[in-house]
Amino acid sequence: MIAQFEQERTRLRAIAHRVLGSFAEADDALQDAWLRVQRTDTSEIENPAAWLTTVVGRVCLNMLRDRREHAFEMPDPVIETGEEPEQRAVANDQVGLAMLIVLDSLKPDERLAFVLHDMFAVPFDDIAPLIDKTPATARQLASRARKRVQDRPQPDADLPKQRQVVQAFLRASRDGDLEGLVSVLHPDVVLRAGALEVIGGRNVAGRAQLFRKYAAVAAVEFALVGDEIGFVTRVDGVPFSLMSFTVRGGRIVAIHVIQDREQLAALLP
Repeated sequence: MIAQFEQERTRLRAIAHRVLGSFAEADDALQDAWLRVQRTDTSEIENPAAWLTTVVGRVCLNMLRDRREHAFEMPDPVIETGEEPEQRAVANDQVGLAMLIVLDSLKPDERLAFVLHDMFAVPFDDIAPLIDKTPATARQLASRARKRVQDRPQPDADLPKQRQVVQAFLRASRDGDLEGLVSVLHPDVVLRAGALEVIGGRNVAGRAQLFRKYAAVAAVEFALVGDEIGFVTRVDGVPFSLMSFTVRGGRIVAIHVIQDREQLAALLP
């Protein structure tokens, strides 16, 4: 079973990350699951992959339930940088910051049921024992979560076109072009940076103009943040911020910003 665990590690870590929203917590969950595997007699387990999924799922659920109320923290997205990262993303099935934030708003049972079923095709019959519910109730929880997820602004599928819009945003920000910014922002756009939330095209454009203040010394690198285009800014080679954009219908409907230095250092090389 230990060899099977190593074979499944990448998938199990992906499950833990989607459920917990944090790579550090996902690694903690896998370590806990590993210890449980070592202490368990697995000689009669017929489907090791399914069993390991339930072990990791149960550990993650306990971690979610044990969380205390805390100030909002941006979850950890999967980031791909380099030249034109969107061209390498044809088969990318990662989720963006906007999706992770919605997942973070779900109740623990809802989140686990949705992630396991909708993202990893785990049957409700296997999910139900994890949350001490019937399969029918597990299905209802996943359905409720799915509605919340579907209600969020969803990005256009065309990543190169997403990039064109974000490039226009970046140019207008650097030039201090307020009207240019407003033209690429949806009137109801939402910008979120930690506890800060700004709503409305002109309000967000006003904030975006502040980028001009350090644009001369900041290096910009485009990135794929889950399934959305964004960019990383660095000052003197050190990550300064990550901005992720949800582009829908050719306009930006949401912007999420990570500026926490420790989080950026863990996410970026």
